Amino acid sequence: MFKTGDCIRASGLSAGYNKVPVFHDFDFAVPAGTIVTLIGANGSGKSTVLKTMTRLIEPLAGGVYLEGKSIHAMPTKLAAQKLALLPQSARIPRGITVRDLAEYGRFPYRTALSGLSAEDNETIDWALRSTDMADLAGREMDRLSGGQRQRGWIAMALAQKTGILFLDEPTTYLDIAHQLDILRLLRRLNKEQGVTVIMVLHDLNQAAMFSDYIVAIKGGVKKYAGTPDELVTPEMLQDIFNVKAAVIRHPVLGVPVCLPYGVCE
Repeated sequence: MFKTGDCIRASGLSAGYNKVPVFHDFDFAVPAGTIVTLIGANGSGKSTVLKTMTRLIEPLAGGVYLEGKSIHAMPTKLAAQKLALLPQSARIPRGITVRDLAEYGRFPYRTALSGLSAEDNETIDWALRSTDMADLAGREMDRLSGGQRQRGWIAMALAQKTGILFLDEPTTYLDIAHQLDILRLLRRLNKEQGVTVIMVLHDLNQAAMFSDYIVAIKGGVKKYAGTPDELVTPEMLQDIFNVKAAVIRHPVLGVPVCLPYGVCE
């Protein structure tokens, strides 16, 4: 159902606020069909990278390219057919149902006066089923648990029928069970539907569990990039997070697990 196409790529990208860069000279290529997670200390520029790569912020230098074309030069509706973004702490009006929210995902395919087509309804139904939200389609979003609300937002993003999904801290404010539930859902969508996922996470161990690649940012600069095995080391943790930590193997999953035990002075 998705067309992942080429990877999305940032080249020499710099962006920020009031013409002051938050990150600079960012080169970042995302292979189609992978999960890539950005990590870094607070204020390192992770969220600003996502906002720039999804057109919410105009770059100060460089560009972001999808299928060889600048996304900042694309018409808004065309860009919305190519990629979707779930920001932090997304808000919706009271009384909106899960299905109402999923319908918003079809906006890039509709004209000003058109209603939902048969294809729109089919896609919405599919998005709700894919996120296990079909049984809650008529429920108001503000009456759902945090994990269910996040699934509702993901259903809306899937209804856009894009191949690339950006998420800014999708597990914030969720308990550990709901965090794992959302991350397992993203991995399932990645494996079964071919969705390319680019997200920001604070939990490094969860990033190691659910990512194909991790990019570590420090002070607006990409310092490290690689697979979890390549990237999660005591040296990286000290450099990026200023913590002392041991790194061991997860006894079940075999991925690297960091165990912080002190702050570097």
